[in-house]
Amino acid sequence: MSRKYVIVVPDGAADKPLAEFGGKTIFEAAMKPHIDFIAMNGQQGLCQTVPPTLQPGSDVAMMAVLGYDPAKYYTGRAPIEAVAQGIDVTETDWIFRCNLVTTAAGKMIDHSSGHISSEEGKQFVEELNKALGSGQVKFYPGVGYRHLMVLKGYDFPDLQLQPPHDHIGEKVTALLPRGKNSAVLIDLISKSEKLFKDHKINLLRRDLKKNEATSIWLWGHGRKARMESFEKKYGLKGAAITAVDLVKGLANLIGFDFIKVEGATGYFDTDYRAKGLAAIEAIKKYDIVLVHVEATDEAGHAGKADVKKKALEDIDKYIVGPVMEELKKYEHWRMLVMPDHPTPVSTQGHTGEAVPFAMIGDGVSGEVHLPLGEANAARTGIMVKDGYRLMESFLK
Repeated sequence: MSRKYVIVVPDGAADKPLAEFGGKTIFEAAMKPHIDFIAMNGQQGLCQTVPPTLQPGSDVAMMAVLGYDPAKYYTGRAPIEAVAQGIDVTETDWIFRCNLVTTAAGKMIDHSSGHISSEEGKQFVEELNKALGSGQVKFYPGVGYRHLMVLKGYDFPDLQLQPPHDHIGEKVTALLPRGKNSAVLIDLISKSEKLFKDHKINLLRRDLKKNEATSIWLWGHGRKARMESFEKKYGLKGAAITAVDLVKGLANLIGFDFIKVEGATGYFDTDYRAKGLAAIEAIKKYDIVLVHVEATDEAGHAGKADVKKKALEDIDKYIVGPVMEELKKYEHWRMLVMPDHPTPVSTQGHTGEAVPFAMIGDGVSGEVHLPLGEANAARTGIMVKDGYRLMESFLK
């Protein structure tokens, strides 16, 4: 008899206690009856998805959520996104994430240029290729503010780059690339600033009082990514639902099919209901389905506690609840709900603390029958120190 598995990831939903919620975290304050049902009738605990040797981010954390040791498989964020975009790279190429960012008065103001549209972003990338592209440098358009750059002919053995979303309000000079050949990257950032200054899109955004794309920002570098297939490793055929290239790239690398959902934006305005319905259909065809929702992470980066709480409530209502009802139709099933990492509203950046998880299904039981939250998860005494090992217990 076949088993059915679903993992729902509210990206970055873990948080710290917030004064506006009376000292409760987002998980503790949100009305999430379905997630709480899972925690109270199944098992909950804490999971360390980010190893202490790596920077906290969805690239590392989602790898662990999917059951892969980041210490073994991680080569950088950008190489994973390059897979999602179908970009052909060689073993010696370096791939960089290329954000369109807003800087002002020498500080990092916005990692997303006011969540610039994909159409606008593509025009900036075209300008970059026209002015700065060469046989060694090429830019590739992505989604919204998230783009890629591939660089040939250089080596970066000790390069240090800073994710812009983790350093909002900090001085740009303190965040610039460091290490061998970092001057090449600093030069590209500087040239992009001059190129973008009076771009027609920026002039319009200036008039509309929107954040401008003042320059590119390079980070998340690495070389070609390779991972073992999930079917070979765990014996199950899987699919992923996401609006984010990073997760799409990881899915591709492990052999998951990608299910595109109309209305899935990777932002607050994503169509939660459509994602839930797509997952219900996917369960019929696949052994395991991953549903990734970026909205909670983006709300954390924006410092919007109410928006983050509402996003988690919508995930519970339109995805977790309906999908769990569908799973109950099968004789053998399990469901796991967990964020990949915390994105605290107070700091607006990623952190590497352990995240709460809850799972339910046949053979799953726990000792603490309380709603899911950071404190209750800690009360269980369950701590998965090597986060990638949670997949083994979830499947077994």
